[in-house]
Amino acid sequence: MQNLKLPITIDPYRSAQRSLECEGIFETSGMNRLLAACESSSEHVHVKVEFGVDELGLVFISAKGSATVVLTCQRCTEAFEHKLLIDFVFSPVKDEEAAENLPSYYDAIELDENGEVNLRDLVEEELLLVIPLIPRHELKDCQSPSDSVWGQLPVEHEKPNPFDVLKKLK
Repeated sequence: MQNLKLPITIDPYRSAQRSLECEGIFETSGMNRLLAACESSSEHVHVKVEFGVDELGLVFISAKGSATVVLTCQRCTEAFEHKLLIDFVFSPVKDEEAAENLPSYYDAIELDENGEVNLRDLVEEELLLVIPLIPRHELKDCQSPSDSVWGQLPVEHEKPNPFDVLKKLK
């Protein structure tokens, strides 16, 4: 299968009228925020985008995608590969009032001054949202599973109470 480059911006209304389905890639070299959040990433983000009109007459953009990034484990500080999977449905709106009237199963996305949506930025934002807050290896793969203690804690020797000196003064 040939990897086709997807358009960066697209008119969702024209695309929905044609029930357009696109499958292709975005190069991660243009996704600066994603590159800043990761150690490194694969060269491409694979995305499948569908445009359509639902039974209420609302235009929607539905997409699924994936990218592999390298993150730093917060337990052992070693780098590891993590696959980011995105799945979203947006409906384009012209202003905030229209966004408030959308059904709850759609997220709103505002159109730019040309009536288009920046598809690459949309995919990049969704990828940023699925990066784990605290990236970690699986416990079995981690070099230093130091944040987990299983079993009994060691018994500490009884320490002298620092306030025993005050009892003697009384």
